[in-house]
Amino acid sequence: MKNKISENFTLNELTKSQTALRYEIDNTPDIVQYKNLVALTENVLQPLRHKVGPIIVTSGFRSKQLNTKIKGSVTSQHCKGEAVDIESIKLSTYELAKEIETYFDYDQLILEFYNQGDKHSGWVHVSFSRRNNRKQSLTAVKQNGKTVYLRGLHA
Repeated sequence: MKNKISENFTLNELTKSQTALRYEIDNTPDIVQYKNLVALTENVLQPLRHKVGPIIVTSGFRSKQLNTKIKGSVTSQHCKGEAVDIESIKLSTYELAKEIETYFDYDQLILEFYNQGDKHSGWVHVSFSRRNNRKQSLTAVKQNGKTVYLRGLHA
């Protein structure tokens, strides 16, 4: 597995985790997970970077052990190497999500915990499948202390 996946993205960047470092968890993808990360990078991350400028990956691949440690969803696409959480330096979180929804193929796109009064609040979860992309857009919000997923992107 090569570290440099594309012009602007590396395997280290897509697997970096402070929790994994702190608890000495191996966060190395297997070959299938690596191929999924490459597909995600080639089809979404790198073209998006060319279109909108620098993209910050805040959460990428998660080994099963790491996902358990952070109490992630047992069905998380992060564990398959198919998903990342990202932010943009130039665009608001909502604008970043709209760019992906409008111009890219994706499996799932979630605008997570965006607050319209704070342009860089929240983050964008985006996944890409090498098999079948559902083009599902959602917005995650807190309602009565629980996370609720609304259909579509809502600013």
